[in-house]
Amino acid sequence: MSFLHILKPEERRLLRTIVKKVHLQYVPNEHKSDREADKLIATIGPATVEQLLKAGKDNNIDNI
Repeated sequence: MSFLHILKPEERRLLRTIVKKVHLQYVPNEHKSDREADKLIATIGPATVEQLLKAGKDNNIDNI
């Protein structure tokens, strides 16, 4: 079951940014969509999402 619906909009935006910059960096730009990022986020699990959110906020990744 997906847990994405419990995330706040700003958390979801930050996670999408992180996933697109890190995990989808070698994917062509036309395939980097919010839907693709959401699918990847859903597969990595809630514990990893918490770590990604913390790292993203600590490193101010969305302003890079």
